[in-house]
Amino acid sequence: MPIQEIAPDEVSLYLHHGWVFIDVREAHERALGMAQGARGIAKTELEAASAHFLPDKSVGVLLICQSGKRSVDCAGKLKALGYEKVISVEGGTSQWIADGLPIEIPETDADARDFSERYSRHLRLQDVGLEGQKKLEAARVLVVGAGGLGSPAAFYLAAAGVGTLRIADDDVVDRSNLQRQILHADARIGMPKVESAALALSALNPRTKIEAIAERIVSANVERILEGVDVVVDGGDNFPVRYLLNDACVKLGKPLVYGAVQRFEGQASVFDAGRHRGIAPCYRCLFPEAPPPDAAPNCAEAGVLGVLPGVIGLLQATEAVKLILGIGAPLAGRLLQFDALAMRFREIRLSPDPQCPVCAPDSAFTGYIDYHAFCGAG
Repeated sequence: MPIQEIAPDEVSLYLHHGWVFIDVREAHERALGMAQGARGIAKTELEAASAHFLPDKSVGVLLICQSGKRSVDCAGKLKALGYEKVISVEGGTSQWIADGLPIEIPETDADARDFSERYSRHLRLQDVGLEGQKKLEAARVLVVGAGGLGSPAAFYLAAAGVGTLRIADDDVVDRSNLQRQILHADARIGMPKVESAALALSALNPRTKIEAIAERIVSANVERILEGVDVVVDGGDNFPVRYLLNDACVKLGKPLVYGAVQRFEGQASVFDAGRHRGIAPCYRCLFPEAPPPDAAPNCAEAGVLGVLPGVIGLLQATEAVKLILGIGAPLAGRLLQFDALAMRFREIRLSPDPQCPVCAPDSAFTGYIDYHAFCGAG
C-alpha cells in the first residue's frame, strides 16, 4: 500500500490531534532550520531504534525530510514494523519553506552551525554528504607554487573545506603577477607569496589551516615538504620542479595533480604511479626527457592569457577533491589539453612506460638527480 502524503499546510491539523512530528534529516541539515513543531531524529537512528523513540505503535506519526523522498521510505519501514498511522509530508522541508510556514533553528554550537552553513551545498550532494565533507576536513593538500595555477587551485580547495593547505613558494608578489595570480593584491606587492596566500585563504575560509612554506622545493627538502600530505598539486612553472615532484611522489606513493600553461594553451593530468605501479603512468612516462629550454619557455618569456591558469587551476582543484573523496574518474592515464582560443578540450590516453626508470614495477628508487642539469636549465 502506498504511503499517504499530505501538504505542509495540513500538518498543524494533525499536530492538534496529538500526532508526533519527526524531521528525519541528519543533524547538519536540521541545523539550517526545521519545520516548527518537529522533533529531530535522523532516519537511520529512527529505523534502528524505533521502539525507543516511538514505544506506542498506535500513535500517529508525521515524517518530514528535505524533499519528501527519505520520509516516504522511512514511513514504509515503520509501517513494516507495525506502526498503524504513518504519513509523509509531501515536498519536505523545501516545500515547507517555500510555502512560508514557520521554521525553528535548533540549539547548536557555533562551530557546528558554521560547518553546516558553509558546506550546505556539499552536504546535500549524495556523493559528498557529511562523510565526504569530513574527509575533506581531514585532508592535507600540498600546493606547490602560489602563482597562476596555485592561486585558483588553492582558493577552491580552501572553499571546498580542505582542512590543511600547505603552500610552498619562495617568491614575492610582483605587479606583473596580478594579471593571473588571483591570490594576491596590489597592496601586497613585495610580500612573500605564501604570506599573501595565507591572508587571502584565511579570509575566505578560516576553518582551513594554512601552512606557509617560503622555500623553493629542491631535492634536499622535497620529502620534508611532502611529509603527511594526501595529494600534491603541481603549480610550478619549470621542468626541474615537475620532475622532482614526480620522482618524490612515485617514491612516497602520493598522487600528483599536474597542470601547465603557456600562451593560450594548457593541460592537466593526474600522475598516480606511486600507488598504482604498472597501471597508472608518471610524468616521466609522458616526458622521458625534458625539452630544451628554448622549446618550452616559461610564462615570463612567452606570455600567457590571464584567465588560462584559472581554467587549468580549477581543473586541478577538481581532481584533488575527487581524489580525496574517492569519487568519479580521475585524470590518471589521461592528459586533458585545452585550447583557449578555439575553446576546445582534447583528451589523450597515457600508458605507463614499462621501461620507465622511476615507476616501472621492478624499478628501485636510486635517489634524486641533478634536475637542473637533466632539464638543461643550467
